[in-house]
Amino acid sequence: MRTIISLIDIQLLVDSFYEKVRKDTLLGPIFNRQIEDRWPQHLERMYTFWQTVLLQEHTYHGSPFAPHMRLPIGEPHFTRWLQLFYKTIDENFEGSKAEEAKWRAQKMAEMFVVKIDYYQTRNSKPLL
Repeated sequence: MRTIISLIDIQLLVDSFYEKVRKDTLLGPIFNRQIEDRWPQHLERMYTFWQTVLLQEHTYHGSPFAPHMRLPIGEPHFTRWLQLFYKTIDENFEGSKAEEAKWRAQKMAEMFVVKIDYYQTRNSKPLL
């Protein structure tokens, strides 16, 4: 087991997690249809996102919610996303950063579910 202390650890987390997502029967079709052949770019973006969130190395610039807003997703998708994320953490990492990663993923999923429901039921979009 490893602790999350460097970009190499973040890359292991992201690569292992998205390998599961791409094969998942619920999430895989949505991600693969949306991302298509841009997986290397998506993974790179996720490296910078989690590097910023967990290591406080500010390499991510953007709005993580916007790309998800119009996708056909809801609470069941985020529940599965969290299951796969937790599984990836538990298979590879231990320590306070691993627990922080789970906590942050949980909070992000909760927020996305509420916001997606809000915008989809009102057929509106946020100010970006």
